Amino acid sequence: MIQAPIRSVISSEKQPDQDQHLICSGISWEQFKLIRTGFANSKGVRFFYYEETIEIIMPSRAHEFNKTIIGFLIELFCLESNIEFEPRGSMTQQREGEVSIEPDESYCFGTSKPIPDLAIEVIFTSGGLKKLQRYQALAIPEVWFWQDGIFSLYHLREDAYEAIASSEILQLKDLDIDLLTRCVLIAQTSRLEAANTFRNGLKKLP
Repeated sequence: MIQAPIRSVISSEKQPDQDQHLICSGISWEQFKLIRTGFANSKGVRFFYYEETIEIIMPSRAHEFNKTIIGFLIELFCLESNIEFEPRGSMTQQREGEVSIEPDESYCFGTSKPIPDLAIEVIFTSGGLKKLQRYQALAIPEVWFWQDGIFSLYHLREDAYEAIASSEILQLKDLDIDLLTRCVLIAQTSRLEAANTFRNGLKKLP
């Protein structure tokens, strides 16, 4: 039996617009693998592990909506800009015995790579900056957080992530983050209007 202190539990009742969120500390890698196996038939549950702490997220409807819209618009940008890309979705990235992540969306651009160029997380709780530590352990070049209607972008330098205003991934250098933000918000009421607004904005690019 696993005996570990539960540091925080957010929303124990099922609510469509609130993530079910659980954090446990003092968890070994072997225990983490057993816990993850126990959820094998639970669709959509995401797992993160770093420094003997496991985070389990059961995404809400709003969470899944936002991550899907963000992914759709990024892929639309790539298609309209003739950029080759490989969507990785929530594919597990891990280093055995140390760290495991399942971002909301992830991508390789240009060519396929062992580690994605970009990972994206939709955040409905606090602690976004702390989450960067586990991405750094895997050397993922760029991480984006979407929280409270705002994107926060971070690019990995030699020993830490640095906040940036726009993507430093070569293929995304012309992606207007303000336009992307506006269209994610528009999509809350109309997906068609969001897509059309985004396309029209891309046409204005040099």
